[in-house]
Amino acid sequence: MTNAQPLLPANSANWRSNRFHRQWLFEQAGNLFDFFQHRIVNPAGGFFDLDDAGQPVETANPVRQIHNTTRMVHCFAIGTLLGRPGCDAIVDHGMNYLWNSHRDAQHGGYVWSLDNDGPKDDTKQAYGHAFVLLAASSAKVVGHPLADRVLEDITEVLEQRFWEEQHGAVTEEFSRDWQPLSQYRGQNSNMHLTESLMAAFEATGDRAYLDKAERIASLIIGRHAASLGYRVAEHFHADWSLDKDYRGYDVFRPYGTTPGHWLEWARLILQLWTLGGQRHAWMPDAARELFRQSIELGWDKERGGFFYALDWDDKPRLPHKLWWPCAEAIGAAAFLIEHNPGDYHEEWYRTLWGFADRHLIDHRHGGWRPELSEDLRPDTTLFQGKPDLYHALQACLIPLFPATGSLTGVIPQNTSQP
Repeated sequence: MTNAQPLLPANSANWRSNRFHRQWLFEQAGNLFDFFQHRIVNPAGGFFDLDDAGQPVETANPVRQIHNTTRMVHCFAIGTLLGRPGCDAIVDHGMNYLWNSHRDAQHGGYVWSLDNDGPKDDTKQAYGHAFVLLAASSAKVVGHPLADRVLEDITEVLEQRFWEEQHGAVTEEFSRDWQPLSQYRGQNSNMHLTESLMAAFEATGDRAYLDKAERIASLIIGRHAASLGYRVAEHFHADWSLDKDYRGYDVFRPYGTTPGHWLEWARLILQLWTLGGQRHAWMPDAARELFRQSIELGWDKERGGFFYALDWDDKPRLPHKLWWPCAEAIGAAAFLIEHNPGDYHEEWYRTLWGFADRHLIDHRHGGWRPELSEDLRPDTTLFQGKPDLYHALQACLIPLFPATGSLTGVIPQNTSQP
């Protein structure tokens, strides 16, 4: 079976408007909710990690990381908006754990991870704080009573501790008592903050959130990625000059470039362009180029799948095929199909879903396999079990709604009967 994109038949309909494909997407989203919803709640607070079969990994003292807590709040807020019973209880569980446990009542901000005894890793990470903003914004849309309090708090922390006005982006990491831990600056945390700032704008109407998102995008994409042929650089010095030599933890800060982030930015840039009133003419072209480059350089043309990380000669450095780049590519293709119709993006949209169905969706146990080897065998080098709902769920749902905003922004406008 070839991994090249299929040729479209004459007069082929857009799959996003095909009611059978739409039904299939909604069923896939339902399958993901089924896999996670009734297994993840830890009665002691926070959420369990799940093993490959979807069972809680119940260790004596499980560690709960902030990005998992906040993403579950976001995803089950989406479930609440879709009218799925029980999701509101999971939002409530996550918001209470976020406010009462992850929040550092003494020093302010939110610690990275906890176990049953308290903070496990008490550092204050921009990446984690970006997702606190997303969780608070999503919780506000569904009317959670803690949402306004968390939203006000995280907005102040981001403004006072992380935001660097002179650069138009956030710094990266602090100790618990707010001592800077490094001179490192990273695009990944700023990319997810862009996502969260847009959600906060949609939830509140406060244009200041959107202004920050536009400044980050201008720095990361308009300045740096454009100068690198629309390859997104990951790592920077404190003055936001490129650090090509940086080597960090491969899960969050791999050496080189990460094509999955080019795809994520392709969608976010189009979303930002739409929410911002289409003021920035460079954004649609940037989104198209980011998607095209990710395909040209990041897609394995022999076996299929996106290489996780490339070196600066565009050769695979981490040849693993992870689930989330494919999920983000689907979302990017859906946005591009709406804003730049044509066979190219439609063909790739279908190719990507074909790859996901054959290799990533676990039709036996449920959920998506998080990691494949270069030759597409299930692997556990970087990830174990089924660690994530967020990327796969959004891949299933983004194509079902207008490509004009965050899911928590567009779902309420498009779920009522006419």
